[in-house]
Amino acid sequence: MIDYIRKILDARVYDVAVHTPLDRMIRMSQRLGSSVFLKREDLQPIFSFKIRGAYNRIARLSSAEKNSGVICASAGNHAQGVALSAQKLGIKSVIVMPVTTPSIKIEAVKYFGAEIKLFGDTFDEAYSHARQLEKENGYVFIHPYDDPDVIAGQGTVGLEILQQYADPIEAVFIPIGGGGLAAGVASYIKFLRPEIKLIGVEPADAASMKEAIAAGKRVVLDRVGLFADGVAVRQAGEETFQVCKELLDDVLVSSTDEICAAVKDIFEDMRVIAEPAGALSLAGLKSYALKNPNRTGALIAINSGANMNFDRLRHVAERAEIGEAREILLGVSIPEKPGSYLKFIQTLGNKTITEFNYRYASDKKAYVFVGLKLKDSYSEKEKIIQELESLNYEVLDISSNETAKLHIRYMVGGRVSELADEIILRCEFPERPGALLKFLESVGTNWNITLFHYRNHGADYGRVLVGFQVPEKDRNGFREKLKSLGYPYEEETDNPAYKMFLHSA
Repeated sequence: MIDYIRKILDARVYDVAVHTPLDRMIRMSQRLGSSVFLKREDLQPIFSFKIRGAYNRIARLSSAEKNSGVICASAGNHAQGVALSAQKLGIKSVIVMPVTTPSIKIEAVKYFGAEIKLFGDTFDEAYSHARQLEKENGYVFIHPYDDPDVIAGQGTVGLEILQQYADPIEAVFIPIGGGGLAAGVASYIKFLRPEIKLIGVEPADAASMKEAIAAGKRVVLDRVGLFADGVAVRQAGEETFQVCKELLDDVLVSSTDEICAAVKDIFEDMRVIAEPAGALSLAGLKSYALKNPNRTGALIAINSGANMNFDRLRHVAERAEIGEAREILLGVSIPEKPGSYLKFIQTLGNKTITEFNYRYASDKKAYVFVGLKLKDSYSEKEKIIQELESLNYEVLDISSNETAKLHIRYMVGGRVSELADEIILRCEFPERPGALLKFLESVGTNWNITLFHYRNHGADYGRVLVGFQVPEKDRNGFREKLKSLGYPYEEETDNPAYKMFLHSA
């Protein structure tokens, strides 16, 4: 095997890379009962560890190779690492990116003076085109992970961890895409501190290294999920596979929801927004801690990057509570009659309701989509379901239903037939436990609820869209009742969007 210890000690990275801190996660340490640390590679000049390997590889080129220029295929952090490294060394760089690459990433690479080539719809197509340009123009191809000099550059992360923390370490958790970071860190730490567990972490929908180790050979995944795009690799590297197979103690996988929860954890501890791939190792750390209560040393996760697409934050915020098992989503059948909503909310008591969706369907039965905040995760979840079922409610747990979480929660509604006398209101009320219950109790049970949408986003005010079936003769009394509540509201019965999508046929 290549002498990675020598190569790591001799790596040239600090001309551009910085010695990143190892920060203690105070809140996470308290929650897990172990000292938890985060290696802050998000603080690199390109907000990712990739600068280490790229620079170490390019800095070692011969004069003739430097004169030829370098090329790579990447739509993310590796592209920025190659571009910055080439700029620092005065070398021409060409970056091939898929046509579908977001403009923010293209502009980030252009900032470092690289020439951008857009080709194909996928990374594989961009990669093939880059290799073709390499042959045609004599460029030097800089691989994102499957190169000894790249691996050695990434291995300096492990060197720094051992310099920064001399006390007992239970395990170090390393995100894996192609495996360059894992191979480098594992090579150094296992040589000096073989008692430390080295655990790779992959997304459940892109677990190419785990599949390869299980099969004893590299495999090509049919497809990979793109949420954690920094580690969305269909096949582990040839060299990285050999190193990881020998040195890693385990490879864990984390779901999208668990990654979202880890993004939130990092923000709450550090006020830093990690990209999904950057939070991946913390998601694995949390999973390990829950399954291994008898821990004897610190747990260290590597935040590999912070190049988060801003428009992805909404998805992260929506899914983080479920990933932390702090929210349960239920589909519940209740009788369609005045007072049934109030009775159902009274059954829930002071539990924090995070979401409530309903649209009138028939005069016999109503189906509601409800989200509830949990305090002690799974045990409370089962207790809530059992309690509702004991009261003869039909309950469907949809917390793990991907279609429900991605789509159906936003599609509860639509037009209904034979629904007369509907009034639509948009209301606000102070957000606190029991606020929704108080709202319904204040409105009373004289009028049938025909539509209800409520989502708690942690703001000071809860926002509700609600429909009532109010005959014309009752409307003055209904409006007087609303005024007496003291909650601000707007009538939306004439709203054109309501008329287009929700008004009764």
